[in-house]
Amino acid sequence: MMKKLILSAAVFCSSILVHAQSETQLTIKPAGDQMVSKHIYGHFSEHLGRCIYDGFWVDENSTIPNKGRIRLDIVDALKKIKVPNLRWPGGCFADEYHWRDGIGPRNQRPKMVNTNWGGVTEDNSFGTHEFLDLCQMLDCEPYIAGNVGSGTVEEMAKWVEYLNFDGVSPMTAIRSQNGREKPWKVSFWGVGNESWGCGGNMTPAYYSDLYRRYATYARNYPGAPLKRIASGANSDDYNWTETCMKNIGNQMWGLTLHYYTIPTGNWGKKGSATKFDEAQYFSTMKNCLKMEELVTKHSAIMDKYDPKKKVALVVDEWGIWTDVEPGTNPGFLYQQNSLRDALIAGTTLNIFNNHSDRVKVANLAQTINVLQALILTEKDKMILTPTYHVFDLYKVHQDAKYLPIAFISPDYTVGDQKIPALNVSASQDASGAIHISLVNLDPNKKIVLSTVLDGLKWNSVTGQILTSAKLTDVNTFSDSDKVHNAKFTGAKKSGNSLKVELPAQSVVVLELK
Repeated sequence: MMKKLILSAAVFCSSILVHAQSETQLTIKPAGDQMVSKHIYGHFSEHLGRCIYDGFWVDENSTIPNKGRIRLDIVDALKKIKVPNLRWPGGCFADEYHWRDGIGPRNQRPKMVNTNWGGVTEDNSFGTHEFLDLCQMLDCEPYIAGNVGSGTVEEMAKWVEYLNFDGVSPMTAIRSQNGREKPWKVSFWGVGNESWGCGGNMTPAYYSDLYRRYATYARNYPGAPLKRIASGANSDDYNWTETCMKNIGNQMWGLTLHYYTIPTGNWGKKGSATKFDEAQYFSTMKNCLKMEELVTKHSAIMDKYDPKKKVALVVDEWGIWTDVEPGTNPGFLYQQNSLRDALIAGTTLNIFNNHSDRVKVANLAQTINVLQALILTEKDKMILTPTYHVFDLYKVHQDAKYLPIAFISPDYTVGDQKIPALNVSASQDASGAIHISLVNLDPNKKIVLSTVLDGLKWNSVTGQILTSAKLTDVNTFSDSDKVHNAKFTGAKKSGNSLKVELPAQSVVVLELK
């Protein structure tokens, strides 16, 4: 009997302890001067697979509603999430792209082989004018990646002149012949892409010298100053960042970082987009969370040379990269998009928001039908992925004031490994509304939060949630709304504190007014 009493007492005490540990304390402080740039929410569209062709760009005889061959339902969907910038034409494709092949009458444009992505023939029907028409329709800023790998200084200089000069010159005369009198005044300008790899297999010392030469002749024309962005590091290549900061310094507006979440950590066999167990889900999220370490360490190197943070960290390729869907062209990188991908998107965007003192631009790879896409198409059909719905939730952070947060996350444990179950970011918009984005990575346990908003006034809370029954749930052309945003009722005001019950495997955005 005594043993039973002792056991019961132990179980009772254990349950009290578990209950006590289950409430996470979150403190949110008032805003300072730090802003969450809207450009953190940018996207990427490369001439790769079905992103441009059969994505944005339809056949000239297509019956799908379009304007000048640009697909209108896609434009409407992207405008809804307030896409702030779009990166083009690559990617690896950028360093084999010669811009003059993509201007003038379409039936006279030379064809080329897309050697990076599937060896398909590129007809150049979608070029500079078409891309900038698309950006105008989206009401977003173009971000052009220039060709350093196989191009010339003259070629890049004349492209900038063609885009940005408002005067008399050979390039503006050609622009006028092609139907555009006034310049577009494109600001974001990448000087090469992945110069350590597909962009030329260069050393950082060689590239940084080459950058200075190319950037010198990429001119600032009246009313059109360039934001020149240097090709930065692959993942944890901190020497690349160190060398560029030392050799280039403030001659660049930004320096890039590329990092992809590989579920298995093995580029040769990345893992399925839809068929994975909890162990592989855990490894995927562990790899996703490495972005925090990368941004922190690259930022620390940049701080040594640029303590005033004038040079932006531009994470212009990020997202999950899995094996392609069975039966599709391996070079087209077509993959499905599950609730797991939504949790990756929410987590990564929280990391960027919390480092918005240094991270000023980011681009998810890629917009349509490629990698962690926002949109998938099949002929006239279009579906919005779980990742799209996260960007819809998080658009409230764009150009809002950053709110500092302090908390200790509960652990999500699988076997003898653990990662933080919770990640959060918060901001305050121009109207004074506070937005808190919360991600619970644990697929088995809810998280109970008690939130103190230090010095911040609010009277009511509303919210939206993205979750689903299974981590592998996806939207399909036969069930396009399986994973979608819904009203969230698990948050309430309790005195001056905010109480939240955050369900397992969920993304939640709260609005406090």
